[in-house]
Parts: sequence; C-alpha cells; structure tokens
Amino acid sequence: MTAILNDADIAIAGAGPAGQALASLLIRGGFPAARIAVFDAKTAEQSQQDVRTIALSAGSRQILEQAGGWPVRATAIHEIHVSRRGHFGRTLIRHEDYQLPALGYVARYGDIIRPLEQALQPSDVQFLRPVKITGLQEQHDHVQIQTVSADGRTHQYAAGMVIQAEGGTFTDQEARGQRRDYGQTAVIAHVCFIGSIAHRAFERFTDQGPLALLPEDDGYALVWCVRPELAEQLMQLDDAAFCAALQQAFGQRLGSISSISKRNAFPLGLNAQHSASARIVSIGNAAQTLHPVAGQGLNLGLRDVSVLARAILQNGTQTEAAIQDFMRLRGTDRQLTIGLTDTLARIFASSPDGSLRQSLLGAGLALLDVLPPARHALAGHMMYGWRN
Repeated sequence: MTAILNDADIAIAGAGPAGQALASLLIRGGFPAARIAVFDAKTAEQSQQDVRTIALSAGSRQILEQAGGWPVRATAIHEIHVSRRGHFGRTLIRHEDYQLPALGYVARYGDIIRPLEQALQPSDVQFLRPVKITGLQEQHDHVQIQTVSADGRTHQYAAGMVIQAEGGTFTDQEARGQRRDYGQTAVIAHVCFIGSIAHRAFERFTDQGPLALLPEDDGYALVWCVRPELAEQLMQLDDAAFCAALQQAFGQRLGSISSISKRNAFPLGLNAQHSASARIVSIGNAAQTLHPVAGQGLNLGLRDVSVLARAILQNGTQTEAAIQDFMRLRGTDRQLTIGLTDTLARIFASSPDGSLRQSLLGAGLALLDVLPPARHALAGHMMYGWRN
C-alpha cells in the first residue's frame, strides 16, 4: 500500500542531535514549523535510551543553547591532558586560559536528544518515525521521498529540500569520495579509577593508537583505539585482565582501576563526501564520518547545522542558493577538521617506520606546552572550528 503524505518545504532525514537542532534553529528563526518534516528509523524512546558517549565542545554548547537544546545532563571538561605513552612531551589545555566555564562537555547521546525533543514538542513539526527512507528522486521543483514503515507499508513524500543528517557507522556506509580504513577498532566502556581527577580529560597516544578518557559521572568514558586483532583479544578478556591491559596502556597517573562496565567495539575509518545537488545536501555524519581522535564528530556536524540554518533563513524559498551558500561557507572548516583528525589518526597509529614520526610528535607536544599561541590555535579549532 502506498500513501501520499502532506508535503513540506524541508525534509530532514535523521532525528539525531544534528537533525533536531536544525529543525529547532529554523523554527526559532521564523521558518514555519508545519513546513518541516523529520524522518527517523528509530522511535523517540529508542533514541533517548541510547547510552553512547559524545564529547561536546564549548562551541557546540552555544549552538545547542541557540536551538533550545541546553542544559544537557553532562560532565564539564575543565582541562585536557594530551601526552604520548612512553615518550616525552605533553600539553595541558585549561579552560581558564580562554575565559570559559568549560572547554567542553561529556554527555550520553540520549541526554543530548532529550532537551531537543522537548524544545520541538510544542511545535507543528511533522515527525515520521519509525520509518526508513528507501529512495530519493530529485525533480526540478521538489524531491520525491520513498519510505517504508515498521509494518512494511510504503509511503511517498514530497519536499522542496532534503537534508541528509543520518550517517550510521563507518562499516555500514557506502564508500564516499574520501575514504580511509585506519585498521583500528575503538573499544569503549565506562571506567572508574581510585585517583580520578575531576573534570580533566586525557588524550593518551599509545603504540596502538589514541586512548581517550573523558570525565563522565563518577568515572570516565573510555575510547581506546587499537588494531583489530588486539581489540578482539581485549573483548574476550574478563574484567580483571582487561583492567590490567588498560592500566598497562594508560599508566598510573590516575591510580588503580576500581571498576569497568560492559565493553563494546566498532571499526574506525574516514568516509566523507562534500557534494550537493540543487535540492539535496548532507550534514554531520552523513557528510563526514571521522576518527574519534580529538572528539570532533558531532561538533563538526553541529557547525554544519548552524551555518545551514542561517543559509536557509537568509535565502528563503531559493533552495539552490541556500545550498550553494552553505557549501561555500563550510568548505574550509570541514577540510581543516578532516585533515587534523586524519593526520593524528595516521601518525599515531603504529607502523613499521613510525618511531621517528612518533618521537617528532612527542617533541611537538612539548612545543605546544611552551608555545601558547600554537596551543591556543589548536584549542580554538577544537572548540569552535574555522570561523567564517
């Protein structure tokens, strides 16, 4: 059975943080809520129960505040300690140096979604979920959207513009123009240490890849990037053996590990395509999937959201002009951020000829610590990206 649903000026594919923040910014800028449709394969309850950990920058907080999606239940990051395991060189980035209440925040995906849902609840936005978009056909004056609902019914929907904001994970995606398999897997968990330092995040570069500890509740969100064969071994260890391996990789800076949660793992890669048509454009993870080093994934996506909302509001019904403005304004920040994360992921990953490069990078960390302008430039990009 096929049903023709009410049409819309803007259809957003994906009701995650990027998709909902975009809808909210448009409405707050005067765009008619009833002319916006948001599609998602999950129910609202499923999204709110998602416990994945997300790092939000200070700049992302500003965007979420503008979208009515703040406060978020989150743990503030006051300091970021960056170092190289077994080598000299480290740098410490502090929030006081930037006159900010925090450099960033650590929150669970579901906790980011919840206030955005509440901000949109009183509006007339059309939510269609759970439905899966199965096809897009661009016409001269609209985009035809084909969907299938959970009960197997098919639907067609017409929209003036489609924003793809649901990207999935690296291994689930079709190959885009920029694609690189890093040969790494991220092992994630929640871990507690006896000597935890409140509000301090750690980015520790090991022989296997970056190891991040992000302050979360009473402990840390662990993102440990290793080669796939080691990841498989780590996932098979019992808690005591896993904690011993983690302690060996991270060191004793926080004392002994007191507890560890259930662990999960997912492959890492770069997959990006910055192209658009007259009526279809991608943002966030649908445009660029990044390595988690430096925690730029959602933050880059929210910067996409902010600029796209402004372009749409300024251009009104001129869809192609809005997309052209967006692509022009976002090019530099996107490529710089991709370049930063891609370089760090490749250089710090173990390789047969990597010892010299890693030693030089250890020296680079030491220089960052004694050269405030360089450190501030790096921190500024991590928090706000390239500002037009």
